[in-house]
Amino acid sequence: MKYTKEHEWLRVEGDLVVVGITEHAATALGDVVFVELPEIETVVAEGDEVVVIESVKAASDILAPLDGEIVEVNQKLVDNPALVNEDPTGAAWFFKMQIDDMSVLDAFMDEDEYNDLIG
Repeated sequence: MKYTKEHEWLRVEGDLVVVGITEHAATALGDVVFVELPEIETVVAEGDEVVVIESVKAASDILAPLDGEIVEVNQKLVDNPALVNEDPTGAAWFFKMQIDDMSVLDAFMDEDEYNDLIG
């Protein structure tokens, strides 16, 4: 997996990039009570707001880590937002993206670099 400074994780599955948030981010949010996902076939640019998460503490946005197209969303999160707290790096992925150039993932942090970031 790769990681962003915004505490998102990126995992390659075939020709798609799966995006979620890290355990660190899920813990900082507290109990997640609402998730709003993007529409499938939405074309996004890096930095675009694509997901809204509301927790008992605050509302947060998940930004697109890459330019690409949203090709799948995790509908289970809408029905059960608590999955974000229960399994942030597994069952609680937010969306899958199709991107043009997988080599852009090389610019993101690996697990050791991310662990150094969060201390």
